[in-house]
Amino acid sequence: MTKYEYLKNTPLKQAVEEYIEALKKAGTTYKTETIATADALGRVTAAAVYARRCCPHYCASAMDGIALMSEKTFGAAENTPVILSSEDYKNIDTGDPLPDKSDCVIMVEDLIEAGGGKMMLHKAAVPWQNVRKIGEDICKGDMITTSFTVMTPSLIGAFLAGGVFSFEAITVPKIAIIPTGDEIVDGSKEELKNGAIPEFNSAIFSAMLCEWGAKAVVFPIVADKLELLCECIEKASRENDAVIVIAGSSAGRDDYTAEALKKSGTLVFHGIAIKPGKPAVLGHIGNVPFVGVPGYPVSGIIVMEEIFKSVLPLLTGRRYENAPKLQARLTKQTVSSLKYKEYIRCRVGFLDSKAVAVPMGRGAGIVTGFAKASGIFTIPQSSEGKQRGEDVEISLLKPLDELKNSVMIVGSHDPLLDEVADILKLTGSGVEVSSSHVGSMGGITAIKNGEAHMGAIHLLDINSGEYNKSYVRTYFPKDTAVLIRGVGRIQGLMVKRGNPENIKGLKDIAEKKLSYINRQKGSGTRVLLDYLLKKEGIEAVSIYGYTREEYTHTAVAATVAAQSAQAGLGILSAAKIYELDFIPLYSEQYDFLVAESALSDERVKSFLEVLNSDIFKQRLERMGGYTFESIGQIVEIG
Repeated sequence: MTKYEYLKNTPLKQAVEEYIEALKKAGTTYKTETIATADALGRVTAAAVYARRCCPHYCASAMDGIALMSEKTFGAAENTPVILSSEDYKNIDTGDPLPDKSDCVIMVEDLIEAGGGKMMLHKAAVPWQNVRKIGEDICKGDMITTSFTVMTPSLIGAFLAGGVFSFEAITVPKIAIIPTGDEIVDGSKEELKNGAIPEFNSAIFSAMLCEWGAKAVVFPIVADKLELLCECIEKASRENDAVIVIAGSSAGRDDYTAEALKKSGTLVFHGIAIKPGKPAVLGHIGNVPFVGVPGYPVSGIIVMEEIFKSVLPLLTGRRYENAPKLQARLTKQTVSSLKYKEYIRCRVGFLDSKAVAVPMGRGAGIVTGFAKASGIFTIPQSSEGKQRGEDVEISLLKPLDELKNSVMIVGSHDPLLDEVADILKLTGSGVEVSSSHVGSMGGITAIKNGEAHMGAIHLLDINSGEYNKSYVRTYFPKDTAVLIRGVGRIQGLMVKRGNPENIKGLKDIAEKKLSYINRQKGSGTRVLLDYLLKKEGIEAVSIYGYTREEYTHTAVAATVAAQSAQAGLGILSAAKIYELDFIPLYSEQYDFLVAESALSDERVKSFLEVLNSDIFKQRLERMGGYTFESIGQIVEIG
């Protein structure tokens, strides 16, 4: 078997600097065109722009009133008013040219009619008062703006005022995006066969390019054939200002991006010391930049942000601001290798004005995780990771005000959290919900360590059969946290529609050796499963799939629906989403643990108000499997 290797594992900073230098030597630069000023919003000036006329180009009245020689008003005062005859002045409106033999304007509010066309003044005028002088705004020949300036509404007005009706602008660069892969299919198709991967990376990258002032040109999907890819990138490089190839950049047998580039142009780097994003390919075809991005969407986004965005100023003339940053305390140890600079997504929230960061899953293919993340921190290439409680620098992905207005909920997953978040949005409360699904024990730990406002928990005491109370007594003996009643839920087995295996309970799964999908350790559902197995005398090792874990009820349901597992324990609302059969096993209580100090927090209050609302209950009734007895009330722990 052929051994595939990356050409390099170059540090990011070095790779970007050397790549930009290589592009400059290849002659990569922007193009220009003449455009109409009125249509120039968001465009970039290619050169300094100078006024072609004065504004105003005549002496103009700045007020409605009368124009006259100021000397005729001298001596006017409160006790010695001056009377003007109709021959002493001329009526004038704002913007009118100043008449000959006039050097000032008195606004109408300061005039007192004295009859017969006469005007009485109690205050003397001064020369050139209320007069817009020639070139007051700008004079012919003055520079209105510099090169590489992004046109704003006010600049458009300034250009037109200065007689600049068209100007030389940087042409919006066209960036070719070429999706590749035999397994890739049109992402707009609703029905997908197993093995078919929907193509949506091009939509993500197109939107990013639009934000950066470039235009995407998406090519049809190219199969994994070297000659087809070579043909496509040659065409793309002739017709566009840069080329991005999606996938085929790794070291597999059908990964042809680097090889195709070498046939058509120059390969500068293959393999960057970042994770995700290592298999990036950097080069150029003549003076046209070429970037091969990995097929996993998060990897691609990182390469676009960290590499392609750094190259783009050569084509757009723009400066791109770095994301706002802040320091936040890490809630979980994050381990990394020494080989790469690693990018970790996280959720950020504020507790007592202190920012905390909850690390999220690192999968390079989890694009929804990127969309939900509120920030990113990095682990340097030379570091083994970050410790829990350590301050890290976060590059924000969401507005700071939104993060400050977020209620942080850590713990067990339930779709109802999303429903609360949506209702808060609809009511215009300004409060956001930031939820991290780490299991019920994770919720208890977060509250105990001051890392969340609320913990979502459903933990069964296998001795007493009650939910949550004993855990609060054990972990919060000094009453530093309060338990708020949430909802009752039905837990049961989710199975394929029609229940073809005739599953009645957990014994059937063990005896028939059916495949099972479990929840992660520390989750309330995992605790319940262990309790039920023990109660029925079933060994965990007899459940095929016991060690196979998912982090949410909907992920378990999706796995069963895809027939990747034959059963999984979860809640009725998740089963209904995926049209699965549901075999009820146990009634449980899903509650909210709140730090006592957070009870008076307005964000927590807003969350609890929604919890008690009719619209929330109506939504959960439609979802099915919930009860609302004493919802929102403080539970007596005893």
